[in-house]
Amino acid sequence: MSEPKPSVTDAGVATLRPPPRHVAIIMDGNGRWAKARGLPRAMGHKEGVEALRRAVEASRDLGLSHLSVYAFSTENWNRPQQEIDALFDLLRLFVKRDLARLHRDGVRIRIIGSRDGLNEDILGLIDEAMNLTKANTKLTLNIAFNYGGRGEIVAAVKQIVEAVQAGRLNPTEIDEAMISRMIWTADSPDPDLVIRTSGELRLSNFLLWSGAYAELMFMDLWWPDFNKESLEKAIDAFRRRDRRFGGLGS
Repeated sequence: MSEPKPSVTDAGVATLRPPPRHVAIIMDGNGRWAKARGLPRAMGHKEGVEALRRAVEASRDLGLSHLSVYAFSTENWNRPQQEIDALFDLLRLFVKRDLARLHRDGVRIRIIGSRDGLNEDILGLIDEAMNLTKANTKLTLNIAFNYGGRGEIVAAVKQIVEAVQAGRLNPTEIDEAMISRMIWTADSPDPDLVIRTSGELRLSNFLLWSGAYAELMFMDLWWPDFNKESLEKAIDAFRRRDRRFGGLGS
């Protein structure tokens, strides 16, 4: 795909936008990476975890304050049970093997999504990771696990309905800011940039509310091949875009 052009001032001088604070990534292509190499899909997911480690380290080095990654969607329950079990095992492995290092490096971990259907040991690992790292400030890592963008909005609406029914909230007070405070990503600013690997051109139910004005970037590589250079390339292209938010721009 062609590289976006830099924004241009009235004087005709190209300018770069500030770098993003929050980058979100749809980590896609693990299975196809494995198939292309004659390997089982589980091996692709394992290599995807290595790519996640690289992405977290690169995000910290490049000065991002928030990184969100799509690890397991609510639609992924439709996959074969063997693959679901493998994905859950990788979350267990990631937390058990990386938690101490991430905590030491100042990374705050937030695992966002529905807790419905998750085993007690998974819920325990989620709580352990979030409680241990809750005071860290170097980088916030949102892991979207058992997550769906529509489900996130529904959960927020249910909270609002309960507050109205209990008399704690007047319906006239409901606005976009209120919903933004109730979604699962409320502790992070809206994503500036959403990246999807594998060349697929869709959001797949990811950050539908908070990502409303995010810049989208679709990269023609499988997730296990993602590295610091990939992230730098995406950020450089982001900085050359003109973000107008419905206005006329520069």
